[in-house]
Amino acid sequence: MRLHGLDIARFFAFCGMVLVNFRIAAQVTAGSDFASNLTNALEGRAAALFVILAGIGLTLSPAPKRVVAARAAVLFGLGMANLMIFEADILHFYALYFLVALPILAAPTRVFLWAALAATVIGFAGLILLDYEANWNWGTLAYSNFWTIEGFVRHSFFNGWHPVFPWVSYVFLGMWIGRQALGHKTVQNRLILWGLAASLIALLPGLLVEDPELQELLGTASIPPGPFYIIAASGSACAMIGLMLRLGNLLDQLGLAEWLAAPGRMALSLYVAHIILGMGTLEAMGQLDGSLTPEAIFGFSLGFCALAMVMTWVWNLLAPRGPLETMMRRISEIFR
Repeated sequence: MRLHGLDIARFFAFCGMVLVNFRIAAQVTAGSDFASNLTNALEGRAAALFVILAGIGLTLSPAPKRVVAARAAVLFGLGMANLMIFEADILHFYALYFLVALPILAAPTRVFLWAALAATVIGFAGLILLDYEANWNWGTLAYSNFWTIEGFVRHSFFNGWHPVFPWVSYVFLGMWIGRQALGHKTVQNRLILWGLAASLIALLPGLLVEDPELQELLGTASIPPGPFYIIAASGSACAMIGLMLRLGNLLDQLGLAEWLAAPGRMALSLYVAHIILGMGTLEAMGQLDGSLTPEAIFGFSLGFCALAMVMTWVWNLLAPRGPLETMMRRISEIFR
């Protein structure tokens, strides 16, 4: 039985990423307005939810390792193509997460939590021992030397937008969640309560220190991705997943479930569309130069999310799956 709450959570994660990514692409400076504050709150959280849901998929609907590897290869290709347009793309990171997770796909459930902890510790050690700011121009958010071996490895595994360490911990956490009885209300309630508790507790270390460097390391901002950011974003993601699973029946009764779940099932196609069509439209309008206000880019982002729902409805009249989802399914069938 498909859990529509997961699809709904995936769509909301997509919407959050649209809000964050469009603001980055348009070079809009955040202010103190509602739109800026909401987008700030979603930075690193929406993407974390997206990754955790991918991890859930690995264990909820397990596939042979060769199929997962083939999917990773496709995602890597799509991601590298997206990088030509948007440097903060996450798909090529997805591919690397899947490859790192590949050896333990069939491991006992408890192993996933230990793997998540290990990835977080490795990431934190990197922040302490290595130069996190190497190759970055924080003024323009440009990363130099990416297309060199050293730059690619450093960006992918240590100091990129979504580096493998510690971000792969989200995949491992998702794999653990995928092994739980997600259809049971008790599990859903635990995800909500434990998630909220983790999100709040993770705030404490950053509030208890005054040294700016320690605040960065112990804070919950996604850059740099310290351990308490991982805990906070994991908590908010778990709470969101539990809440959407819990509200699934209510949303269905209100006639909203399918409208929200359908684009979640097409998240890969819509993600690529938000880069090619969404950012492409902004570029054609000459709006990627920082001239838009936070409210304007926020409105454009919400409009694109609404359009995504309509696009999904129209597409589903023609085909049951999105174009990229269909391609991934066919590749999976070839390698099974």
